Amino acid sequence: EVQLVESGGGLVQAGGSLRLSCAASGFTFDHYVIGWFRQAPGKEREGVSWIDNDGGSTYYVDSVKGRFTISSDNAKNTVYLQMNSLKPEDTAVYYCAGVFRGKIYGDYDLSVPAAYDYWGQGTQVTVSS
Repeated sequence: EVQLVESGGGLVQAGGSLRLSCAASGFTFDHYVIGWFRQAPGKEREGVSWIDNDGGSTYYVDSVKGRFTISSDNAKNTVYLQMNSLKPEDTAVYYCAGVFRGKIYGDYDLSVPAAYDYWGQGTQVTVSS
């Protein structure tokens, strides 16, 4: 059974940091791309970052570039999202998601939720001003 479990969310003041973890099981980790998404109340789910566990290429949405860093520990089947210089507008439920690399070709858009097959339950991040 494929499982993605997020942890590390919480309440932090603006300018602070959090590190989210996404622990994966039930599939061959380095055959997958893992993405982080977030959803604020009343807003659509937004792609934040993704990492290809085979090769390590990464992507960041413009609003988090220079502040967030995604990384992967293939030995632990875990992807991390280090979030620094947090802003109140970063407040959201953060989800990790996975998709098999074999599905990715052509103009496959990894920044959209529909690109991913497996999802975690989410972890709340709240940034106070």
